[in-house]
Amino acid sequence: MLWIENIQIALRNLRANKGRASLTILIIAVGVMALVAILTSLDILIFSLSDNFSRLGANSFSIEPSSQVIQTSDGGRMRKRGEPIKYDQAIDFKDRFEFAASVAISLQCTGNATVRFQDEKTTPTVQVMGIDENYLATVKYDFASGRNFSTQEVEYGNNRAIIGSDLVNKLYKGNANAALNTSISIGNVKYKVVGVLASKGSSMNQRSDRIILIPLMNAKSQYGTLESNYNVNVSVNNSTEIDEAVSMATGLMRNLRKLRATQENDFEITKSDGLIDIIKENTATIRWGVIFIAIITLLGAAIGLMNIMLVSVTERTKEIGIIKAVGATQRSILTQFLTEAVVICQIGGVLAAFLGILIGFAVSAIIKGPFIIPWNWIILAIFLCFLVGLLSGLYPALKASRLDPIESLRYE
Repeated sequence: MLWIENIQIALRNLRANKGRASLTILIIAVGVMALVAILTSLDILIFSLSDNFSRLGANSFSIEPSSQVIQTSDGGRMRKRGEPIKYDQAIDFKDRFEFAASVAISLQCTGNATVRFQDEKTTPTVQVMGIDENYLATVKYDFASGRNFSTQEVEYGNNRAIIGSDLVNKLYKGNANAALNTSISIGNVKYKVVGVLASKGSSMNQRSDRIILIPLMNAKSQYGTLESNYNVNVSVNNSTEIDEAVSMATGLMRNLRKLRATQENDFEITKSDGLIDIIKENTATIRWGVIFIAIITLLGAAIGLMNIMLVSVTERTKEIGIIKAVGATQRSILTQFLTEAVVICQIGGVLAAFLGILIGFAVSAIIKGPFIIPWNWIILAIFLCFLVGLLSGLYPALKASRLDPIESLRYE
């Protein structure tokens, strides 16, 4: 009951000094709002980037033949590539990799194919890839229309095709549904379109939408040679287990490639989650910078609040004398003035949290990312405001509690 009474008295004193209280609350709110808004925006951006990279296979890794730069006899440099991953090795890896993950095998057929449909044709810049039934899920492609290859179509090498959105725009005037079940030609070979990919956009200077996918066995028979390299991509279900999956994949691939214990790996495993780590490392510095700036702003607000509380003590000196004369203790007066300082700061903190959430919502709407309620930053803001209220109100409260009641009653 004592705390409720103290809060009621504090609110009544704030109403009596609306101008000064409002300015102090505004200073605190601006500082904390900047903290909550910026940190919330960073969380939204990181979550959005993580989601986008996940859709590009951020929780995955690829296995490729090793490559190294060597010095030539004439002083030049050349890149030496290890033995390609053969079809049988890739298939055996897929069958024997016992981990909570999806393994996809693909073959890079050509990057300069021409695709025709009736009287329309593309420029010779279309990428053709042979894939298995897991490839699209592993690299996170979505369908605009149609379906994925079945296991039978992959194994038997049927003439089926899945095309990217650029080909739909060129050959079918952007109508994805019109492309289904039509017959297109890659060179002199006809393929039936069973699926259309949703637009994925450009990434790392590669046109992900200017692509045509065909079943892996069909690609092997049409484009494969003895020196063809089959790409192996592994998408781990739980990103925290990716290191364990890489370790297991390394051992299995060494076994499949018949490497002795003394031999180094003749293949490379590349994880694609490095970008997320870089982003988080860079934004960690930004977070600390934002927190530091917010603390400086709150320090200014604390000084302002302390000044207001000292003025309030001076103005209420006679009131303090009367309260002491009727039996109030130093502790009760100290508590009352501390409560008033904390109430001012908490009002500012609640206002700042609300405004910070609104700014975060605006950022998520602009970047079309997910909206996250930053409970951790809201709790931090409320705690900082409580701390500021205690620190800035302590000296004025001590001064008020130590006033001599006789001198206070005579104060004019």
